Amino acid sequence: MKTQTLLFVTGKLRVVSQPCSSKIRTIQEVSQSVSGISIMRNSIVLKGLLAAVAGAVPLLCHAESNVQTGAATSAPGATAHVDFQITIPKILYLRVGTGSSYTTGVLSSVGTVDLISFAPTAAQVGNATAVAGTGGDQTNGVETAAVVSNSGNVTLNATATGALGDGAGDSIAYTQITTTATTLTSATALPAPTLANGTSANVVITAPPTKVINQDAKWTYAYANTTTPPAGSYGGVNTNNGRVVYTATMP
Repeated sequence: MKTQTLLFVTGKLRVVSQPCSSKIRTIQEVSQSVSGISIMRNSIVLKGLLAAVAGAVPLLCHAESNVQTGAATSAPGATAHVDFQITIPKILYLRVGTGSSYTTGVLSSVGTVDLISFAPTAAQVGNATAVAGTGGDQTNGVETAAVVSNSGNVTLNATATGALGDGAGDSIAYTQITTTATTLTSATALPAPTLANGTSANVVITAPPTKVINQDAKWTYAYANTTTPPAGSYGGVNTNNGRVVYTATMP
């Protein structure tokens, strides 16, 4: 927030004058005998008097006020002016999973990172039937996703450092994890980036004419299960490329 301070300053220049009539008489007496010197001396005295009068005028003060006068039967009017300014900062809020409320107008940061887990049975492995996840702030592999902003369109993407690994050289591509967005509180569901072994394609959230976005969704994660990887545990809590970073940007 920017604040402005108005400083009002007043000032006067005080001039002290002393009688000079005797000096003028003396000059006049001298002028009777030497006219050229009299003219010069009178010119000097006149310039001094003009300088003193000019210096006696109060210094100009730039403060807003206005006085109007008129006859008793008239209706004089007076005006004064005040300037106002409001500075609104840019706001960008992104939530995926556990986070603060975004519907009350009070936004805050929460450092919790949720873990979504998939565990197909031996009979399910590689049969191309999607496997639901566990975990998430809404449980069953479902996360709350929300964007709140006030400066135009928002670009959203997701970045992984590579395929999920098991620490033994085996991996499962992030394309095996799907994200389905469904409505939560906003009329339109917040779209989810498609996960990749790196940075996903951008998803652009178009702002309305007001430039304010308040959009959310339920993001449901599932394991596509279209391949048969070697046995093992892939990814994890910030290990073996198990963490995805979602990033929102705006102009």
